[in-house]
Amino acid sequence: MTADEAVRIAVALPAGAVEISADIGIPSGAWAIAGLAHGAGAGHRHPFLVGFAAALQAAGVATARFTFPYREAGRRMPGPPAHAVATWIAVEAAARAALDAPFFAIGKSYGGRMASMAAAEGAIDPAALVYLGYPLHPPGDPSKPRVAHLPEVAPPQLFVEGTNDPFIDPHVQLEEAVAACRDARITWIEGGGHSFEVKGRKRPAEEIGAGLAPLVTDFLRPLASS
Repeated sequence: MTADEAVRIAVALPAGAVEISADIGIPSGAWAIAGLAHGAGAGHRHPFLVGFAAALQAAGVATARFTFPYREAGRRMPGPPAHAVATWIAVEAAARAALDAPFFAIGKSYGGRMASMAAAEGAIDPAALVYLGYPLHPPGDPSKPRVAHLPEVAPPQLFVEGTNDPFIDPHVQLEEAVAACRDARITWIEGGGHSFEVKGRKRPAEEIGAGLAPLVTDFLRPLASS
């Protein structure tokens, strides 16, 4: 496995092009490449995402971890969804240029939701999408579900969710949303919170992220060869 390469990716925003930071890692014999997006309050080098990416690479999946423009500019609050969609478009192009292999879109929380919006619009064309803690609604406010676009997503979708995540309570709301999708499933992480932390079991974020990679790889592999 080679070390990740730090690169800059140009993103075409309405007000003009900007550049974002990304780390691309391509292991020997890679059979797929995944764009990896961070959560709203993190960045592309958050330990959770670093550990997850390293474990994917060990299984033969190249990764392109990237930062959304608002974080690149030093802001904490996400920009307009259109900016995130434009970013996913640029990342898909960069990933496909880096490796001629099936492309997957994977995101933690906000990053995954933005990938789903890009796919629903037809702006990106991944072989599948994986959401690590999909933020179905604001914590404690299930009256504002973020699901209307999900049935428009054509590629297969995998929702990896902790059973103690306040963003998906009640669970039936997520289950109904997934049932309305064209091709989607849920994998539950027992006791997991929004970042898959389990109460009473202290583990580094990097280890937690790495622990999710095998189930994601199992989902991706048959889709990459189909």
